Amino acid sequence: MSCNHNCNALCPNLIISTSVTLVTVGGTDTLLINIPTGTYQNGCKYCIVVAQSIPTTVTISTPVAISIGGDTTTVYPLVNKCCAQVTACAIRSRTRYATLVTTSATGGTFKVLNGLCCAPNNNLASLPVATTATVATQAATLQSLTSTSRAVKPKEDK
Repeated sequence: MSCNHNCNALCPNLIISTSVTLVTVGGTDTLLINIPTGTYQNGCKYCIVVAQSIPTTVTISTPVAISIGGDTTTVYPLVNKCCAQVTACAIRSRTRYATLVTTSATGGTFKVLNGLCCAPNNNLASLPVATTATVATQAATLQSLTSTSRAVKPKEDK
């Protein structure tokens, strides 16, 4: 279904959220955007308006998901164009997000097509992940190297 760019009527695919809450899904805190009960077709575009305020207890790295009709037992991840999980830092209240519903044999996702805010890249620098002790040791080594390099003074010409 194509988008209605005519401003004379509301688009039937304009969906206004009914609630925005922080819930635990599978042991992970998740920002849950609830949309009205309905049938959301595979391959169809829907514009979702996040109408409520985002709870202040949400952290920037909290994943975002969609629930339908208040059912929090079945949630659908909100992903970006690259199919990476959208986190709370990229979502704003009172904002419209163009999404595409993608289904599989076992579930589905809402893929954001555009409109996401700039979000920091929280990718790890490398694998394996450095432990806190390793990071502290690396920082101490770097500190000693920089203080040593400052202590060495070049010879003065006479």
